[in-house]
Formats: sequence, structure tokens, C-alpha cells
Amino acid sequence: MHMQEKSAKSANLIEVAMKLMNGIRGKRTALSGSLRLAHPREPLRIRKEAAAAVETKLRQQWRRGGRPTWTPHDENAYDVVERIRKETERRNRNNVTRTAAYWSVFRSYPELHWALLAHMVSRNGGWSMTDLRGEWLPKLLDARTAAAVFRMLESCNALIFRDAYPQLRLYEETRRTGRNLFPLLPAFGVSAFMAPFWERFRIDGDSAMLTAALIVNEQHVIEWRVVQDPTYRDDAAIAAAMFSQRVLQLNQIVFPLGAPSDGGSGGIPRLAGRILERFDDLAERIAFGKSLYAMLYAYPKVLNGVLAFAEAVPHSGSRADYWPSLFTADQADQEDQGVKEERARLNSVQIKAGGRPDHSDRTAGGNAGTRWFSPRLEDAWDDQPLGPVNDYDWLGSDGLASLRHMRSLRPPLVFDMTSEHELGQRKLQAATLAKDKLLR
Repeated sequence: MHMQEKSAKSANLIEVAMKLMNGIRGKRTALSGSLRLAHPREPLRIRKEAAAAVETKLRQQWRRGGRPTWTPHDENAYDVVERIRKETERRNRNNVTRTAAYWSVFRSYPELHWALLAHMVSRNGGWSMTDLRGEWLPKLLDARTAAAVFRMLESCNALIFRDAYPQLRLYEETRRTGRNLFPLLPAFGVSAFMAPFWERFRIDGDSAMLTAALIVNEQHVIEWRVVQDPTYRDDAAIAAAMFSQRVLQLNQIVFPLGAPSDGGSGGIPRLAGRILERFDDLAERIAFGKSLYAMLYAYPKVLNGVLAFAEAVPHSGSRADYWPSLFTADQADQEDQGVKEERARLNSVQIKAGGRPDHSDRTAGGNAGTRWFSPRLEDAWDDQPLGPVNDYDWLGSDGLASLRHMRSLRPPLVFDMTSEHELGQRKLQAATLAKDKLLR
């Protein structure tokens, strides 16, 4: 019986290796898929004259000593600040509430491009959090490491929301009341870097420049409070987990293009996205965010697909939100592991060249037992309060060097991630089987 089990494990490992090779060959199809999605293309640029005007304002602010100190100057302003603070704290409860808040802002004010970008990136943050309690990572990471990685992901998400959401709400209140409320930005600890960009946006409505500025700002927010924080930077387990993800190219941000069909074998959306190579590199994270934004707004097919998905599918944190025929959020759907591995071996997804993932070879029409477990956030993790935050201004340590990121926006050429994303799951599956084989 033991020999039969070892033989089955070896067969599964060989089969997964073959699927990995298929996935690697599928990389070639990403280029053709990207070319189709990239046409037509809309112009997206940061206007030089607008950027120069903002730079002049920033240099003047810098000479005056950076961010001004805010003190309540009238009762109405105090009420606005307190209301937004309470709302921010309430909606910053977890990844699901944050993601919904971004979407609500975007639906009301679609000129706030960053709100849609943040909504989609926040969805990915939730999927990464639940992966830690999903099909593969619990077999590769010990519980302490998984909890530490979750705390890091949650801190990044919560800090960005804490900084950015009040900015979005001040814009909403400015529009609603007709009063310029951006002088209240210091009340929320927002960097002096952002004030001239919001003032300019109020005048000319240049969504591209404002979005790029928010990307630069929010990456600086987490740089000094998380990435360079010794709590996370010096944790060997976190470092090992992040290194493994980089080697396997698993730091993927994916945007589903359309909603999954109900019941259809081929009714799952293609994915557009990118792979972040080095999370610990500030300049790379900024360039990555700008690339995602340009992909989203320079290519109408991507934007329309993302909007269709976001409108139709509420965020739960489970990857079943976008690929329900590959993932399941319900633990009850899980069969005996040995049976499931054999079914997965027989029913692996094939990515046709340039086409949609084809599930027609699955028995029982994609039986739940063949799916990978991806829990909802509420079933995976308890809420984690953010705690006190030091509101120092990152502009003081960076000077004006970050203005170099405000020069251009370049959409990526290769961004069809459909095959690459499934390949990432296959890599995790192979790593799990290999570890299991070594331990036997």
C-alpha cells in the first residue's frame, strides 16, 4: 500500500511538471493576447506644463518648511475633519470594507482614476491574504510565518487607505459644497507633496497627473512605515517567503476582464496584469503602479473588462470571485486529498493558444472536488486593528527627488496574465508535492 501511495505521488509530480512545461510554453501566447487587448489605445500622458507648475508650488512649499500645521479655524471645518476621520476608521476595518469604499468613491466620481486602480489592487491584496490560508501556502509556510506575512500585507493596505481615503473624501466634499477643502489635508497627516496636485486637479481635472502623484505618495507612505520597519525588514521568515515569491514570480497583480459566466465551461474571464519583481524596491513599486494605471486607462478593452467585473462581482477575498471553476471558497467542497490530487491530475486546465482557459476536459462539468480552496477573507483572518501611526511627512526625507516619477506614463506591451496566473498556481502545486515527497 505504501509503494502504491509513493507511486501515485510520483505520478502526480511528473504530471504537474508536464503542466508546468505547458504553462511555460503558454507564455508565448501572452504576447498575442496582449496585442489584441492593446488595440485600440487611448492617449495617456502627464502634461509637462502642468507638472512644471506643480513643481514650482512644491519648491515654494519646501522653502516655507514643508507641511503646515493644521489647527481648527472654524466649526464647519472641524466637523468635516471629525466626520471623515470616523468614516475612515470605520471603513478601514479590513480588506473587504476598504475595497468596497474605493469602489463607492469611483462610482460617484469616475474622474478619480486612482480610486478604481486602488479598488482593483485592494482586491489583489485580499486574494494574497487568503492565499495564506488557502490550498497551497499552508503546506509551504508555518503558521507563524503566514501570520507575519498577513500582518505585513494588512498593514500596507490599511496605511494606504488611512492616508488616501480622507483625500478622496475631501474631494467629494469640495465638489458637494463648492468650497475648497484641500487646506484641511494636514489634519489627516497627508504629505505636503499632495496638496499642490489636488489644487491643480481642482482647476484642470487632469486625472493622469493626480493618479501618478497618489501612486508616488502611497508607496512612500508604506516605505517608511512597513518596508523599512525593522519589525518586517529583519524578520527572516518574511524575507524567505518574499524571496521565494520573487523567484517563482508569484507577486502577481491581476485584473479580471469581465464577470464569470454562471455554469459555462469556458465562462471565466481573461486576466490582465503584471508581476512585481522586488517589493522592497521603492522605485520599482512606483513604476509598477504607474504601469498598472497606464494598462488600465490606455487600453479601453482592459478598462471596460475591469468595470464589468467590478460592477458584477462583490469582493469577498476568495479567488473564486473571478475563477469559480478553478477555485472554491467553501471548505465543504473539498474532497479527500488523495482523490482530489488524482482528479486534478486528470482534469488540469489547458490554456489554448490565444484563447480562453478551456475546462471542457473536466469530468462532471468542473466538479467542485477538482477546485482549489481559496477562502473568503472573513473565514480566513480576524480583523487586525491598525494601531497608532506616526504622521511624519515623508517629503522631509525624500526632498523633491520623487518629482522624477512625474514625467511619463508608459503602458506595458505584454500584460495578458491568463496563462501566467495559472502557471503560478501550478508552481505552488509542484512545490507542495515536491516538499511532500522529500519528507516521506
